[in-house]
Order: sequence, then C-alpha cells, then structure tokens
Amino acid sequence: MNPDKCKINPSLPAILIVEDNEEMKDFIGNEAGKLYNIFTASNGEEALFFLNEYCIQLVVSDIMMPVMDGFTLLKRIKTDLEFSHIPVILLTARNTMQARLEGLELGADAYIDKPFSVDILLAQITNLLNNRNSIRQYYFKSPIANMKSIAYTKADEHFLERLNGIIEEHIDNINLDVEMIADRMNLSRPTLYRKINALSNLTPNELIRLTRLKNAAELILKGEMRIYEIAEAVGFNSQSYFSRTFSRQFGMSPTEYAMNNRDKQHAKPG
Repeated sequence: MNPDKCKINPSLPAILIVEDNEEMKDFIGNEAGKLYNIFTASNGEEALFFLNEYCIQLVVSDIMMPVMDGFTLLKRIKTDLEFSHIPVILLTARNTMQARLEGLELGADAYIDKPFSVDILLAQITNLLNNRNSIRQYYFKSPIANMKSIAYTKADEHFLERLNGIIEEHIDNINLDVEMIADRMNLSRPTLYRKINALSNLTPNELIRLTRLKNAAELILKGEMRIYEIAEAVGFNSQSYFSRTFSRQFGMSPTEYAMNNRDKQHAKPG
C-alpha cells in the first residue's frame, strides 16, 4: 500500500501508518485510504525511510514494534527539524498512565487505546489536519498574526524565530530570496523549501512577501510613515504593487487598514 509518487493524489494529505500487525495495518490503511494517500511501514526504521522520501503530513503509529518502537520513532520525528511539524497519533494496547504520559511528554499529538473504533481514529486525523489548516489560514489573513503562531513544536518555533529574524533584518532588500536565507540559516535550499512549505503551505518567496506585508501592517499602525514610505521600507519598489498585494492578502487596502485602526493608532494614509 505504498503508492508510486506519480500515482499520489496531490489534493489529498499523505498519511503514514506504522504497525507491525499486518492485519491491523491493512485494515487501517484500507479505511483511511478512502480519504487520504496511504503509506505503510512495519516499524519505526521503515517509517523513517518514507518520511525521508515522501511529504508525509501525519503519522499513525503503534508503540510496541520490533527494530524501532513507536516511542523512539516519535522522539526522532519531534526532534528532527525535517519532521518536527508532522503530527503523530500513537496507538497502543498498553492502557497505562505511564505509557500515556511518556507519549505525551515526547510530543504525541493524540493517543488512542486499542481496541478502537476506526471512526474515532479517522475523526482524530481529520481534526488534527483541520486544526493545523485553520491555524495557517488565520496566519495568512491576519495582519498581526506572528510567524511563530504556525509552530507545532519547540523545534519549529526555534526555526521560525530564526527565519523571521533573518527576513526582518533584510526586509528592505528587494532581492532577498531563498538562496540568501538558506545560506544564513546553514540549510540546503531543498531542506528550507520543504520545511517552509510543510509548516505554512507557502513557498519561501510567498512567505517572504507575506512577512513584508505583516511588517507593513505594523508600520501602518504606528502611524509614523506614509504609505509610499512603508512600501519602500518593507522591500516593495512600487507603491501601487504594494497596495494591490496588501489588498489581496488582507482584504483591504493599506489606507483602509489605517482608517479602520485609527482609534488605536494614528496612521497617516499616503
């Protein structure tokens, strides 16, 4: 049940099922396969291969497995920058408080005891994916939402803080691009691209542009600069292009945004 890359439906999330019981693995895979692209592995070591090769968006893993158990896999996922954004649901027959606490301390996003209803599992998968999408949408549409709001783990938060700091340091540079950021973060361009896309569903250049716009919104609220000055300060070489881009992103022009918030700050429309 491990589809070829060209056979994957790009409109569906990719879910990795990690389970050493073949019957259980096939059962979960067949049910979830009606809604998602499904990959399966028999232990944590096999799971790492798929995590490296495919854009997995959620992992469902048993705990008791040979070679590499679910706790070890969970720790690898949550501490590796390449994978730390991926939500993990743990399945276990060990219905003990100690096992549950260990999983949650390692960063498990959900915990389901065996035996379980597959409907409960599917609902949990849907909720995790929908919640993360809602967080992204709020970040996209809110002029004041911080980049850290889309972090899922401490590793993600640290990554986004560094990324945001570099973009803001060079915010007025119209030539700022993924090459420059990758170099300053000591990451390969593919790694940076994959991580940004996994966290935000944006390309690096789209995220740079969004960060410019959010910085512009902050400057508008301060009311110390005119719109054309703000556009230049955040790296736009055309006020008209800046205004159109701002409007498409936040649903209002920079001038309208200033007027809507004039009771909070005295912005100066350009």
